[in-house]
Amino acid sequence: MMQSLAQKLLLQCEPEKSHDLTINWLKKTQHSPLNWLYSQQTRKHPVTVAGITFDNPLGLAAGLDKNGECIDAFASMGFGFVEVGTVTPRPQPGNPKPRLFRLPEKQAIINRMGFNNKGVDYLIEQVRNSRFSGPVGINIGKNKDTEEQHALDDYLTCLNKVYPYASYVTVNISSPNTPGLRNLQYGEALDKLLRGLKAAQETLCQTHSKYVPLFIKIAPDLSDDEITSIARSLINTKMDGVIATNTTLSRDTVTGLKYSDEAGGLSGSVLTDKSLDVTRKLSAALDRALPIIGVGGIDSPQAAKDRLDAGASLVQVYSALIYQGPELIRRICREI
Repeated sequence: MMQSLAQKLLLQCEPEKSHDLTINWLKKTQHSPLNWLYSQQTRKHPVTVAGITFDNPLGLAAGLDKNGECIDAFASMGFGFVEVGTVTPRPQPGNPKPRLFRLPEKQAIINRMGFNNKGVDYLIEQVRNSRFSGPVGINIGKNKDTEEQHALDDYLTCLNKVYPYASYVTVNISSPNTPGLRNLQYGEALDKLLRGLKAAQETLCQTHSKYVPLFIKIAPDLSDDEITSIARSLINTKMDGVIATNTTLSRDTVTGLKYSDEAGGLSGSVLTDKSLDVTRKLSAALDRALPIIGVGGIDSPQAAKDRLDAGASLVQVYSALIYQGPELIRRICREI
């Protein structure tokens, strides 16, 4: 009851203020007796993906806890794994406000946050202080003012720093809110990036005596040929997995709604079919050569099941958690 009331009140606030209030409250309460307000037991359904064992296949998607400040709070909600970030080498404020918009009629969100974060060093300290024993993924990106041709340098800076502390590392090349970022998904630009990351991973594995898988996060706005080309590049460079998908630039499903014309990436229930389609096609193109984490519009146990049936090994939620609260986690874990 209290949780439901708090959620309703937060949904009345300006979206980014609501987000900040929630993160600050979770940060302050995650190690206090007040964490009972959102802690819950979820059904265990162990699954091993990329050499990592997850208590259940449902995780928190990147973007909600950008700085890794609330890992223990989200873990206590019953997630099998938590992904934090996107983090960049240097702190940056992100895009001008307002930059976050709710479309409640469709349980959707538009954001153009722009990788606002406190920098990789701050995030590492939060991960180190976390008490969560389950897998923590760290999502890395490039600074906005780093030229596209030097993007690999930013990714390598982050990879080198987060490697000892991450269960897996996600390389975000699909956010629509950093200029030129999505260009890294194609052709020689993608191959160059992946080769550089793979070489660094091999060196880091020797240095730390620990193999940390690399996952590449892709967009939903891809043609069939682009999906096939990306799959080929991932296989050829021996990446460990792929996350499908990020937010979409399409507005076909929200035309005419308030805020539908705002720039940024659209997420939520309206993304379900598009992300499911990409997952299905990507799975066929990969032919089980590497695992998929499905994300985008997973708003119910059935949506989670559909994504797993389409070829995903794990699934993640974000927008639906905002609208439905932690009870969604328990329902999904119970039914999958």
